[in-house]
Amino acid sequence: MFSRTKKGFCMLLTLGFLLSSNTSVLALDYTGKQGNEATFETLEETRMNSPAAVAHLEYNVGKEFESHPVLDNYPENTVFVYRSADLYGGRAAARLNTNLLVFSDKNFAAKDDAYNYLKELGLIDIIDGAVGSVVLITPADPEAGFTAEDQKNYYKLQTAMLAQKEGYKVDDVTTYYSDAEYFGGFGYIYAIGIDDGATFFNNYIATTFDYSSRIAGALLINSEIDEISDVSSVLPVYLVNPSDSVQTKYQSANKTDSIKSDNEVTTFYNQGLPLQQVIISKDSDVDIASVINRAYNEMFIKSMRIPVVKQGLYTAGTPYQGYGFDEAPYSLSKRNPLINGVTPDGIVMTMHQEDRFADIKTDKGEYLQTWFEYIPQEVLDGEVKEHSVPLILANHGGSDDPRGFVDENGWLVLAGQERFIMVAPEKDYITDTPVLGDALGALVSYMIETYPAIDPSRVYATGYSKGGAASIAVGVEHPDLIAAIAAMAPADYTPLPEDEEQFKTLDIPYMFTTSSVDKEKNVSWSDGSLQSRPQAMINNFMRYNEMEEISYDFDTYPIVGFEEDAFSQKILNNEHENLTWYKNNEQGIPMLAISFTRDLVHALYPEYAKIGWDYLKHFSRDPETGEVIFTEYVH
Repeated sequence: MFSRTKKGFCMLLTLGFLLSSNTSVLALDYTGKQGNEATFETLEETRMNSPAAVAHLEYNVGKEFESHPVLDNYPENTVFVYRSADLYGGRAAARLNTNLLVFSDKNFAAKDDAYNYLKELGLIDIIDGAVGSVVLITPADPEAGFTAEDQKNYYKLQTAMLAQKEGYKVDDVTTYYSDAEYFGGFGYIYAIGIDDGATFFNNYIATTFDYSSRIAGALLINSEIDEISDVSSVLPVYLVNPSDSVQTKYQSANKTDSIKSDNEVTTFYNQGLPLQQVIISKDSDVDIASVINRAYNEMFIKSMRIPVVKQGLYTAGTPYQGYGFDEAPYSLSKRNPLINGVTPDGIVMTMHQEDRFADIKTDKGEYLQTWFEYIPQEVLDGEVKEHSVPLILANHGGSDDPRGFVDENGWLVLAGQERFIMVAPEKDYITDTPVLGDALGALVSYMIETYPAIDPSRVYATGYSKGGAASIAVGVEHPDLIAAIAAMAPADYTPLPEDEEQFKTLDIPYMFTTSSVDKEKNVSWSDGSLQSRPQAMINNFMRYNEMEEISYDFDTYPIVGFEEDAFSQKILNNEHENLTWYKNNEQGIPMLAISFTRDLVHALYPEYAKIGWDYLKHFSRDPETGEVIFTEYVH
């Protein structure tokens, strides 16, 4: 099937591949979607309908589901949920859903009235395009309006909506919560407050660090704030007719130091971290639907929140403290949104599902069938030179969605800035790593053949967790294709004996990234020192590159255990310290890099792509000789 050589490998790809009789057990035809019709329900109806609705999704079949008990005794007919058609779901795909939280002091006697209200505001059309849910939140007591009781209810909603893949175990039976996948989300959470709903948001949501630091953007119309209240975290906000106090407190929270304006709005922003912004609009006759549309397109979709710190560290002491995504603060990060398959800066995503690689299969018959291509528009238009654009092979982690990986790890934003091509394969069931390495090598060759713009000397492999192991697999099995590897918090990978044989004539640069609370097989949680698994893999690459293997000494050299040839230290996104150590070969080329970020758990973080790219981009491989070339200064 595959004949490996130093300058390439041959592939026999059978397009009309016929599956064997066990086709029904193969995990193919990936979508990451729920396949649902659009629905509009009360919160009580979502609780009744959600367990059965999510039970059929990938990785959910055969599991027990129920609505989160935190929602028990929630005031009836006060929350309404619109779910767009074909929500993301299964595996971790529900993290891709957008959530628009709408705080309104209006009272809706009938569901139709609530639906029409959202429709008139343009929110149904917005979420149909975005994919996700609109959650309309009204006071528990319509006569009293929003009170402290509604803050307690908001805590319940937040807990249920963010409890992705969580549940509880009794004896040997685990029951999972259904609400988060049914209408909840993850990082694309935005809030809209109107009149008293906006004032409630200021006094009860924005003031609480555990709440405000999970919201990626807010639109507040005609709002006030109590004198004793303060905005508790960085929170991008679009303010329409705010009081002076509201404006001042949001500017302080976002640490704004610069200003720009046009005829309609004034924007205060932090020059170093421009997502931290406060947009001010003054209008005596507010067209709410128009303002919502503008806030969504000009502010909301440009930012996201990603949880990366230890669970329960800064969250409320409750029975649900500490489970997955119960984290504060979520990191505020730049987003490059896909709108109808295209980002605003012209990266076009297409999903491919075909049997092109069906002859490269596991014993169970699994093969690489689905992948996502991210191509700059100018490449599709034939406006770039041949062999001028780098290619990133981006490998998702276990049980993850390829689209979620490239977004949450920062690669999609970087693709827009750097204009490289990406391919993100769906590979979850290919657990045989030699087969996976061959399949990924075939995918790389396909991309090079399909897009003449790709520079075959600048192809890079990266991935997180099991995706990190996949990146190592393709890099060591087919190093003639890959110029460098950035394996992020990688899972286990055991090289084959024949893999090492290739490195008698080839070298390959390797970056290993980890963090303070990474998987304990990678680092010690007590002092951050590298564990035996990454130590062994690092020494594999030292041998591959004809460098002396490391005798680790963590007493003298904390964390990495060796004396580096170069070192860098920086703060990522004004949040977390990053340390990187380099080992050079005899020619002074940094063939090994170890990157360590403080405070972070085993999770995707948008700054990681920058770390990986800052290493990878310096390397290329001569397609003819196989020589690794290092370019110190790269434009």
